[in-house]
Amino acid sequence: MKQLVLDAAHRRRAIKFFDPEKKISDDDINYILETARLSPSSVGAQGWRFVVLQNPEIREALKPFSWGAARQLGGASHFILLLANRNMQHDGPHMQASLASRNLSPEDHAKALETYKSFQVNDMGLTTDRALFDWAAKQTYIALRNMMTAAALIGVDSCPIEGFNVDKVNALLAEHGIIDPAIEGIASMLALGYRLEELSWPQTRKPTEEVITWIN
Repeated sequence: MKQLVLDAAHRRRAIKFFDPEKKISDDDINYILETARLSPSSVGAQGWRFVVLQNPEIREALKPFSWGAARQLGGASHFILLLANRNMQHDGPHMQASLASRNLSPEDHAKALETYKSFQVNDMGLTTDRALFDWAAKQTYIALRNMMTAAALIGVDSCPIEGFNVDKVNALLAEHGIIDPAIEGIASMLALGYRLEELSWPQTRKPTEEVITWIN
């Protein structure tokens, strides 16, 4: 199993050109999406939503604002928009709903809210709307990575994408009724499919000793 994971990691590349004729099966895409749903998040808040964008007209409309996705939008079998919640304050409706789902006693519920407040304000300094959104957006990268790993393990290629104009993408998604911009915003994107051709250049990474430090 360890070698299987490492082999998939070595083969995984950020694919720019996907074969538009090759499609991911329903079973495989549902498996990939399930790994996103099951991903961990800070304090278990799950301040995210994953939109599978298959509409060709909306994909095409995204291209002028998404330079990092312009080549993938046309050929990718599936294109995922990772959205982050804008209302992640410790006592806001999203966090309240998250706590309510755990069936805590009133006392434990109140204690958890105080813990979240201290964490957000004192530990992380999440005191502005932008800081809270960025905190939620960071969580989506856990799900993003899990989807990429799950895909690589079954031979599905991927490309994570940040190259887009946030305001224009959010406006387009709102125009098409995909998001309420007061509640959600785009955090990242993920193209999934099958590479059009094998890449001729090698994967390059820093050596182990530069990126891993042991303190004994």
